Amino acid sequence: RFSEFSRTSSNMAAIMAARGQRQVQDFDFFVVVDFEATCVKDARIFPQEIIEFPAVLVDGATGRIESAFRRYVRPKHHPVLTQFCRELTGIRQEDVDGGVELGEALWMHDSWLKAATAGAGSLAVVTWGDWDCRTMLESECRFKGIEKPSYFDRWINLRVPFQAALGGGGRVTLQEAVRAAGLDWEGRLHCGLDDARKTARLLVELMLRGVKMTITGSLASPPPIHQKQQLPIQQKKQQQQPHQPHMISPCGGSPGTCFCYCRVPTRGGVVSVPGPMQGKCFFGCGNWTPAMGPVCPYFVWTN
Repeated sequence: RFSEFSRTSSNMAAIMAARGQRQVQDFDFFVVVDFEATCVKDARIFPQEIIEFPAVLVDGATGRIESAFRRYVRPKHHPVLTQFCRELTGIRQEDVDGGVELGEALWMHDSWLKAATAGAGSLAVVTWGDWDCRTMLESECRFKGIEKPSYFDRWINLRVPFQAALGGGGRVTLQEAVRAAGLDWEGRLHCGLDDARKTARLLVELMLRGVKMTITGSLASPPPIHQKQQLPIQQKKQQQQPHQPHMISPCGGSPGTCFCYCRVPTRGGVVSVPGPMQGKCFFGCGNWTPAMGPVCPYFVWTN
């Protein structure tokens, strides 16, 4: 399937010229990623860890698939995959047992990318949704103290140009988008590499329709942790909330002086809804809004 798509997409420039819709892209290459991670049924697993790291490289001028990459990643905190996770993703226990750590997977991906692009040209990461870069990779790297390449800090959420070009309200799934674009759905859903290939096909189709790709999401620069001028503000917050319960955070210390995975001060609260958890205190991601929810998955109950 992969080689057939490569041959088809290699004619993209001619097809675009024939349609009269050729759009020069700002990026020489697009690298499409779709991570798979540890999961359980009807619940949250913490910390969630990447177990499949796939990527597909697309030439921005021709739409041709240049190369593909995949490494299975060995989870540290939940090394045994749940039956639900295995059935959902098709990833076997032996796949992750023989995998590499996330830091090594990032290094191997970076080496593959530099070789595939000859180390030249502008690059944009492409995802379906913001979860891969904004939430999953960012939170796990912060949690484990792993440095990741800076190109993962900005990305194109392909759902945005898709909905602008083809419409469709609400949360359109990748499968729905592929079919709406007139493409056949092939491969296994929730197989990271298959989903990355599908996203790449959809990317090329939108380019064929004259859509220009632009960055849609990025990570805000994290606030510095060790600046002295922050100390009075932190002390003032502690004085205003003297009865905050003690908690353990990723950086240690109390809520007023430490940060969650996205490096903003942790946010606390008390459950007011009647039920078994009413009155219980909690702390979570401080970068939270009613519209977007939390940026990272940090959440703990306190006593």
